[in-house]
Amino acid sequence: MNKITMTTRRRGAAAARLVALAAGVCWAAAPAAAQGTSTDPRVGLSPGYANAGQAARGMRLVVHRDNPQGFFNPQDRGDFGFANSDMAFRGNLLFMGGYAGWQVWDISNPASPRVRATHPCAGGQGDVSVYGDLLFMSVEETRGRVDCGQGAGAGVRFRGVRIFDISNLDRPRQIASVQTCRGSHTHTLLAHPTDRQNLYVYVQGTGGVRPATELAGCTASATDPATSLFRIEVIQVPLARPQDARVVSMPRVFADPRTGSPAGLWPGGAHGQGTQESARTDQCHDITVYPAIGLAAGACAGNGILLDIRDPANPVRVEEVSDPNFAYWHSATFNNDGSKVLFTDEWGGGASPRCRATDRREWGADAIFTLSGRDLTHRGYYKLPAAQTEQENCVAHNGSLVPVPGRDLMVQAWYQGGISVFDFTDPANPVEVAFFDRGPLSATESVLGGFWSAYWYNGHIYGTEITRGLDVLTLTPSPLLTQNELDAAALVRYETFNPQMQPRVTWPAHFSVAKAYADQLGRGGIRTTRAIQISRELDRAQRLRGNARRTALTALATQLDSDAGSARDAAKVRALAAVVRELAR
Repeated sequence: MNKITMTTRRRGAAAARLVALAAGVCWAAAPAAAQGTSTDPRVGLSPGYANAGQAARGMRLVVHRDNPQGFFNPQDRGDFGFANSDMAFRGNLLFMGGYAGWQVWDISNPASPRVRATHPCAGGQGDVSVYGDLLFMSVEETRGRVDCGQGAGAGVRFRGVRIFDISNLDRPRQIASVQTCRGSHTHTLLAHPTDRQNLYVYVQGTGGVRPATELAGCTASATDPATSLFRIEVIQVPLARPQDARVVSMPRVFADPRTGSPAGLWPGGAHGQGTQESARTDQCHDITVYPAIGLAAGACAGNGILLDIRDPANPVRVEEVSDPNFAYWHSATFNNDGSKVLFTDEWGGGASPRCRATDRREWGADAIFTLSGRDLTHRGYYKLPAAQTEQENCVAHNGSLVPVPGRDLMVQAWYQGGISVFDFTDPANPVEVAFFDRGPLSATESVLGGFWSAYWYNGHIYGTEITRGLDVLTLTPSPLLTQNELDAAALVRYETFNPQMQPRVTWPAHFSVAKAYADQLGRGGIRTTRAIQISRELDRAQRLRGNARRTALTALATQLDSDAGSARDAAKVRALAAVVRELAR
């Protein structure tokens, strides 16, 4: 049975009074600014392609790089299309997809990224993922060819998932091409902890269904039991022989469990007067898997769904939600402990201005749910708090967690709305922490552009700018995010990062982690005087060595056990005590 979330939004202060201990600054965080405000520095930025005005708070642009030659820019449109799309990471390499093909950037020095390789290959937005020496690319448009060439016809058309061997980046080889009935708008890799022999690819096709004369078995009839609608495809990739990749199942994750009807979820249309026109749920746009908890969250047109992925080839829907404020469920992100799921609404399809002062705050936003067992409960919304112009396409888009221990922090792209970092630890009252934005590409025309994706990776934020290229940014200390918290996040290092295959983050026992918790307790989790004292004791213990350090830390851990009994945030005090005990060993 579908759950219809409430249309009313929980109100109240966006955050409690914050005390930044490290800087000795008191900060009263106001509720999210009204979208019509003129005091936000993002409002009224000057337009331009290479010289647009910029505004930032709590983050800094480290470097910008234009697109490489042959990929879109106003002076050289190239022969292969335009627009950068999603990213994946492996080691010191950033893989950027796009309508023109894919690029590889060497980010071993984040302040000076350089193009390592490019591979023209048209066929749609070209989302990419990486796993070892394999690169996966989504292809959905009818112009896609099996050989990555130009001018597709029925005999050579390719729509599905390409697999490349990238062991030699200078000579990548396409080793498999798995055709699907609706192509692949996006895809999700799943390296399952119980199956080390295979990799799984969940294929999200959103295009029209191909005729059976082009690919056997395809049918667009919604009443045909074998319909190509209302399902996803699962590709199994044998790691020993990836060239043998094939579709092994087509689970009907939208079916009605009582009747078996494939059209079991939202049928499309408005939820009532004054609500959004939500799309029919016959597809998923994005699925985010979280292997550590055995679940996936699907953003599926008219519904958000939860999947049990313990059997990776046969995911099973275990929960679904709908929201009258959502037009098109686009993507999903779990928080690190798996107790929340954030879904995005791509109202307007990404090409429309949906962050204007006149647009509703719940539309084109993030919806935040708590997850208990397998039950999703709506708690709140987050939307970019700065009004954008009629010329700026803007809506919630791709992002990832920023791994600050003790907080649910996310960085997110908003197309020409820029990049926003926000805290959703309190799901009913999310708070913006940092932002970066440029002015519109044009003062008079609506020109598609802005950030497609923004992800945290090994200490920096990387943003794919649709028309301009690649941006590298870094978070900076502020009353909302201290240097200790940034240092603790920097301890997290990924070897590979595909944002739709979410890793569980763990932090080592480190003084930065302990101090991050102490700073957070200073924001109202414990008496301010006690929080200051805890920070001083941590500083003193860090200066000690050997037995003196162990004695001081053991004593502090014992005191923290006592503090937990009266602290406002007892769980945070206990987490700090656990780190302090580890440091004492």
